[in-house]
Amino acid sequence: MKKICLILSFYILTSYYSNAQVELCQGAYFTEEQGKAFLDSHVPSSLTEWQQRATLIRNNMKEGMELDKMPVKPTSKPIINGKKIMDGYSIENVVFESLPGFYVTGNLYRPLKKQKKYAGILCPHGHGNNPEGRFREQTQKRCGTLARMGAIVFVWDMIGQGDSKQCEHKMAKGVKLQTINSIRSLDFLLSLPEVDSSRVGVTGESGGGTQTFILAALDSRVKVSVPTVMVSSYFFGGCTCESGMPIHKKGDFQTNNVEIAALTAPRPMLLISDGGDWTKHTPEVEYPFMQKIYQLYNKRDNVSLVHLADEKHDYGPSKRKAMYAFMAKTLGLNLKAVQDASGNIDENPVKVLEQKELEVFNALSPRPSNAVMGDEAVINLLNAR
Repeated sequence: MKKICLILSFYILTSYYSNAQVELCQGAYFTEEQGKAFLDSHVPSSLTEWQQRATLIRNNMKEGMELDKMPVKPTSKPIINGKKIMDGYSIENVVFESLPGFYVTGNLYRPLKKQKKYAGILCPHGHGNNPEGRFREQTQKRCGTLARMGAIVFVWDMIGQGDSKQCEHKMAKGVKLQTINSIRSLDFLLSLPEVDSSRVGVTGESGGGTQTFILAALDSRVKVSVPTVMVSSYFFGGCTCESGMPIHKKGDFQTNNVEIAALTAPRPMLLISDGGDWTKHTPEVEYPFMQKIYQLYNKRDNVSLVHLADEKHDYGPSKRKAMYAFMAKTLGLNLKAVQDASGNIDENPVKVLEQKELEVFNALSPRPSNAVMGDEAVINLLNAR
């Protein structure tokens, strides 16, 4: 009998993981034609129909990433130190727990100009090396310029990058952990008394674009979003941190990243796309679908698009320029503060620092002793919560 029970348990466990693998939608899961056909066949006829489907999509996302219920928030206090005074803004190091023993690491950019309240902007970064993530020039330029426009900005590490070396980046439950980190990063930003909770935005590129639209879909405290070079009808994200858990499919249920991004409606959103990646069809495919969703709320003007057909996959100057104007308009930032005499965006005052100048952990400030280390330990932590 014991042997039969063990065999049965093994079969059930094997079947569970096998089914989970079948329901993963990774990379170019659809062809380009299938992606368009999927959206064409899922245009809702009424707001009620869309709201019902939106609930289904959101619930499946939470179930797929095992976040039906958020883990209890740690009671430890964030550590903020290492303040550096720059040209019109400051940079500080930030460490806080998203789970007991797992630390979110990043930098906080603040305007030097005093105000009673500031807009708050989260800046998740995309995949990239040499240097990694938040240390890249395009990320530093983005954060510093937004701070000079009058926003308090927080950028944090993807798991396995920068100071976040408690697990590998492609850890099996990366999308769950990064979503928890995103929500806790929003908690942190809103815990700052000078941040205006009615003016909160999020913008990131590539894998950071995925974090952007997932956070905005799941958390209504995000008021404005700019997912950059990522919202695609046929490409579902090529990394475990985006599509390594079954958030797009369960049995007969299927969705894609366009529908997930549409869960943000009717809050203001800017899509930024280019001609050199999976967002190349956005003007003809993804954007018209998004407009139809926003029109159901009579808020068609709340979604907009900047398509750069001759550009490739990055968060380069022209993409940042479009984002700055949108954030200024929707969050009440001062665009003129970063324009030259001709009205062009001038990012030159933002000095790009070396990685060692922005790192959170070093010989004088080591990783906390209770930090869980290694994929297995981190997954056990996630499973326990």
